[in-house]
Amino acid sequence: MSSLKKNILASYATQIYVTLVGILILPLYLKYMGAEAYGLVGFFTMLQAWFNLLDMGLTPTVARETARFRGGATDALSYLRLLRGLQLIFCAIALLGGGVMFAFSGAIAERWLNVQTLPLAQVELALQLMAVGVALRWMSGLYRGCISGAEHLVWLGGFNALIASLRFLGVMPILIWIDSSPKTFFIYQTSIAIIEFAGLFLKTKKIKPKLLSTEFIGWAPKTLTITLRENLGFSMSIAFTSSAWVIVSHTDKLLLSKFLSLSDYGYFTLATLAASAVLLITGPISSALVPRMTRLQAENKEEELISLYCNATQLGTAIATSACMMLVFFPEEIIFSWTGDKNIALHVAPILQAYAIGNFLIALATFPYDLQLVKGDMKKHLQGNIIFIFFWIPSIAWSTFKYQAIGAAYTWLVLNALYFLIWLPLVHHRFMKNFHWKWILQDIAPIFLTGIFIALITRLTFNMPSTREGNLLFILTIGLLMTTLCLLLSTPGKKLITVFSKKI
Repeated sequence: MSSLKKNILASYATQIYVTLVGILILPLYLKYMGAEAYGLVGFFTMLQAWFNLLDMGLTPTVARETARFRGGATDALSYLRLLRGLQLIFCAIALLGGGVMFAFSGAIAERWLNVQTLPLAQVELALQLMAVGVALRWMSGLYRGCISGAEHLVWLGGFNALIASLRFLGVMPILIWIDSSPKTFFIYQTSIAIIEFAGLFLKTKKIKPKLLSTEFIGWAPKTLTITLRENLGFSMSIAFTSSAWVIVSHTDKLLLSKFLSLSDYGYFTLATLAASAVLLITGPISSALVPRMTRLQAENKEEELISLYCNATQLGTAIATSACMMLVFFPEEIIFSWTGDKNIALHVAPILQAYAIGNFLIALATFPYDLQLVKGDMKKHLQGNIIFIFFWIPSIAWSTFKYQAIGAAYTWLVLNALYFLIWLPLVHHRFMKNFHWKWILQDIAPIFLTGIFIALITRLTFNMPSTREGNLLFILTIGLLMTTLCLLLSTPGKKLITVFSKKI
């Protein structure tokens, strides 16, 4: 098997494993830590996302420059100077960002978070440990970029899986048999962050090139940042796209950490995590689509490119529709099967429904984004992000203040629906005239309406089992049936049937 195939398989396997273990372990966190303590875990996850705003495109830059060095586009001395310069920048940001959070941990515990039963001193200590953990994971991103750029993806995949196992599974014996307090949980997580940082640092040290005895890296800022300045345009474009996504996807979580009690924030985190399944299961389609479309674009095979684009849309719609309809029509049953708690299911079901629909629209909007990426024209994407953020920030601020979690959920749904209905036609028109409504009516609508019909008939016809196991079996059966029928309506599904029938 070629190294490329091994790297792709390793990346996919790791992504699936890390995602599944993070989702499946959540009910145990709720059981042994309680909803309020789990709210701190959700707050920690949100902080890591906001800390990534400070990345400014530096991690993709080091990955790109590592790959360019391996391809002979730059020399070892220039590469190592860039790496040292980025190490200094990352270290400074980690100390500043982590230090500020550490210093203000008391104020955050007392004035921002709505703590009800947990001791404030313990919450403050947890926040201080979060500051250290976030800073260490931030530094780890630099070395992860180096390893990724060097195409040591099999090693990186294995290491990531190991760290995920330690982070999510390794803590469970401690929570069950020793102590389930937030203090113990975050001491453990900080220890794992140290192990993760050390492992990535040592691997980077091992694979980075050696200098001749006559060459010196030096410490002069001008020398260390010359390569970075040459890549400033690339870094800034990546930084804007990444920052826009963090602002769009985490502003609601930041505001609700203020307005909700920690226990309610824990339930909200659970709902958004479940809704994220719609995006997670369609992500690999986009990852495989872009390289092939890029090649067709380079070969000027416009008809094949459009055909592939439509087929991928149908495939993505089939998978996303099935996930979305199950979450919308059976939210309480899914949460009950997942957590075993009917009260939690009742609490989060309306939030889950709205976020699932919003995420479904984002999943479909990913295909026009991929088209812009392939065409090398991101103007509409940048404009759309700016306009979305312009409406998103005041809307989410008002809705979370007035209606809290359910307000945030429906704001997410409405604004993504408006983006899909108003902006995507403009994106398609930029590249392909008179295409958008054909794309909607032929590639999306038949599959989407079929999914709604199946889910609605099932909801109205069958009585759900009362047990957790019965619920799970019913959901898996209906989900598999819906996915199969939706896939059979897509062009890739029809081709698969044709190939299979010829073999019989």
